[in-house]
Amino acid sequence: MQPVQHNIRGGEFLISEISEDAVFTPEDRTDEHKMMASTARQFITREIHPNRERIEGGDYDFVAEKMRHAGNLGLLGHSIPENYGGLGLDKISKGIVGEALGNASGYSVAHSNHTCIATLPITYFGTKQQKEKYLPKLASGEYIGAYCLTEPEAGSDALSARTTAVLNEAGTHYLLNGTKIYITNAAFSDTFIVYAKVDREHFSAFIVEKNFPGLSIGPEEKKMGIKGSSTCSVVMEDCEVPVGNLLGDVGKGHLIALNVLNLGRFNLGFATMGAAKYSFQLAITHVKERKQFKRSIAEFPATKEKLASMAAQIYGAESLLYRTAGHIEASLHGHYDSEDRLSTAKAMNEHKLEAAICKVAGSETLDEVVDEALQLHGGAGFIKEYPIEQAYRDSRINRIFEGTNEINRLLIPGAFLQKAAKEEFDAASLMEKAEYSLKNGGYKRSEKRQEAVALFKDLYLVCAGAAYRTYGKAIQEEQEILMKLADLAIEIYRVESAVLRTRKAEHAKDSSLPLKEMMSYTLIEQSALNVQRSITQLLSELLQGEERVQTLRHIPVLLSEYQWEGSMERNRQLADRMIAAGQYVS
Repeated sequence: MQPVQHNIRGGEFLISEISEDAVFTPEDRTDEHKMMASTARQFITREIHPNRERIEGGDYDFVAEKMRHAGNLGLLGHSIPENYGGLGLDKISKGIVGEALGNASGYSVAHSNHTCIATLPITYFGTKQQKEKYLPKLASGEYIGAYCLTEPEAGSDALSARTTAVLNEAGTHYLLNGTKIYITNAAFSDTFIVYAKVDREHFSAFIVEKNFPGLSIGPEEKKMGIKGSSTCSVVMEDCEVPVGNLLGDVGKGHLIALNVLNLGRFNLGFATMGAAKYSFQLAITHVKERKQFKRSIAEFPATKEKLASMAAQIYGAESLLYRTAGHIEASLHGHYDSEDRLSTAKAMNEHKLEAAICKVAGSETLDEVVDEALQLHGGAGFIKEYPIEQAYRDSRINRIFEGTNEINRLLIPGAFLQKAAKEEFDAASLMEKAEYSLKNGGYKRSEKRQEAVALFKDLYLVCAGAAYRTYGKAIQEEQEILMKLADLAIEIYRVESAVLRTRKAEHAKDSSLPLKEMMSYTLIEQSALNVQRSITQLLSELLQGEERVQTLRHIPVLLSEYQWEGSMERNRQLADRMIAAGQYVS
């Protein structure tokens, strides 16, 4: 595939006015992208959906069998180079497969874990010999992979791992000792990416095979949801790992662990979007069939309001996810064959802020959509016979793994402040301009949606500046402030992505433009309310005296510009379009 030419730096969206030509959208997908999406959807429809009960019942031999089938179709090798048995596709294709798997419940977790965090460490950081040995088997499904980072005493603080690795006297093997918990695919994996501290100090990564002496698998965890994926502990007692299975350099395991998680978060965002679309479709099917007061409940305005809100949220998530796919692909293109690990790690790290947003926005969009979808089912939604019940249970884990949403929220402004500290941009000047614009109303653009984006960005910069003036470098300890700054950044990225996508459709004379416009207006209205809440909470804490009073009076007036007349009628029309289609369309 041709490289995506979008040279946008990580976090740049917070400080610059971005052109619609600089973002990738779902409408930009190539025929090859569409073919991959079709292959993935057909696999799920034919192989996974008819066997939901068997998978949900914990038949992990069957899950492994289906993963091998997926390997035969190329669905396990999209992110493995062709010369190692894969397809060597771009990160957009990776996201597309993740989205298609979103409605495959527990199987989705097993599949995505394998293709992402259990395989990519070798793809990007392995030696030629390691790649030759493992990647062809991981691409075909002959080998299934797992990723072992979390420990009983090392969850969010992953680098505090207590698992140790000591070189034996002969210098031929590392002896690993420790326990990893909540390991996806543990029961049927052949390879494990394990993190341990060499000589109790140097955080490092290893490729461990299931038959290495000293490795054992604990009992299956009994989970609330995603029951079709295996989750066990992995125990190592003097586990003998050949020195050739050290992945990367001693003491550089953090470069692998943290950067691969960036791609895991991006991938999870796509999976949650696919699950949100599936839940939305279940809701529409039910409200069209369910009758009360001699009418389909799809006809009631209260139902339509919910459906319109759900559709707008999905549109925002979809827009930001495909945008991020383009950015990450532009950064990582060519690194399949790179032997410069530091350069690869830097490229993977460039868009960590956006990857964290993908994870948070995707998982929380899913949770809101699946919750409303269950509500629209009424009592039936609480009954196992209806698929929405399982979808609701399966959704909850997404806000926890790949780093909790709280940890990811702290990462978002943290990454922005790091760039400011490195003087990658003139933070003081930007914040000064933002304050001037707020006081003097410098938001006139060719249309109101662009104005909203510009205002949201200035509000973020003003709050970030006030926070830094108040706390200085100690801002890193003010987690409540950081999390609210993250909420603002998420809203900016979501809304700007949707607006840029809509403008791109306008320039292309896309026939679906009226629908995109309706969803973008509804999304901005929702976001403006969210922004006002976060701004009020932040500035109530950061400002004092008359400045505090005047600012808190002024900002709601500014944001009220983005609550438009006729929104209820627009949302009814938006819902009608979705009801007629029987699913989310854009």
